[in-house]
Amino acid sequence: MLQFGQQQELIIVKKVEFGVYLAPSYEEEQEKVLLPKANVPQDAKLGDSLQVFLYKDSSDRPIATTKEPKLKMGELAELEVVEVGKIGAFLDWGMEKDLLLPFREQRGEVHKGDHVLVMLYLDKSQRLCATMNVYPNLRCDSPYHKGDQVQGRVYEKSKNFGAFVAVDLYYSGLIPLKECYGKLELGQQVEARVLQVREDGKLTLALRKPAMEQREEDEDQILALLDSYSGVLPFGEKADPEVIKYETGMSKAQFKRAIGGLLKKGKITLGEKTIRKVRE
Repeated sequence: MLQFGQQQELIIVKKVEFGVYLAPSYEEEQEKVLLPKANVPQDAKLGDSLQVFLYKDSSDRPIATTKEPKLKMGELAELEVVEVGKIGAFLDWGMEKDLLLPFREQRGEVHKGDHVLVMLYLDKSQRLCATMNVYPNLRCDSPYHKGDQVQGRVYEKSKNFGAFVAVDLYYSGLIPLKECYGKLELGQQVEARVLQVREDGKLTLALRKPAMEQREEDEDQILALLDSYSGVLPFGEKADPEVIKYETGMSKAQFKRAIGGLLKKGKITLGEKTIRKVRE
């Protein structure tokens, strides 16, 4: 049986001037599909097995290719919008014919150059199309726990629930409305922390705190670290990022922002290779 949207091993049952015909077996030859000449290995002969991907060409004829697309049935992928037409958007999925994302399958307005998270489905005419309704394909067995920092992409927004996020493009997550700081855009890459791992495995997320609140928390952490070092850190703001990460858990940029805030408040002084707490 021919399976559209997937890679399949078929055998060569007929050779013609413009390519070869493939079928699951000689007994199922009535289901044959064309592999164009440009895709046929030079030494191919009748009876050989070939790994191919099945889809429909620009004339809606079943066709095989040895190319591997960027997206197959049952998978998720971020694809670039190359054009927006009268019936929907067209996506680059590595094939000769761009992939249609119909307007009814979009979860917000998309534009040329956008990257959208999609999966494949077969329409009523058995043509492969894309949908942004990726929820059914997201997994609920992530390795994350409460408090973990994660990255993901917003794939749908809801006025009632918040922003739905594909964590690592694999796992199901939701940023509830009360945790949606600022303006979240469809397709936006976000960094968040896990508030809860629900019983069904889905993740409840919170965006990182607003910059001022986060900086103040980081400043308090550095002051506490200074106290543990008797008021003098044995490294400065120019230390290697690995040292800063190990000692504070912060990125270098995050660390420098906090140091800058403490300097302005007169709570620390900087040496060439030290940071000293000002005694009150």
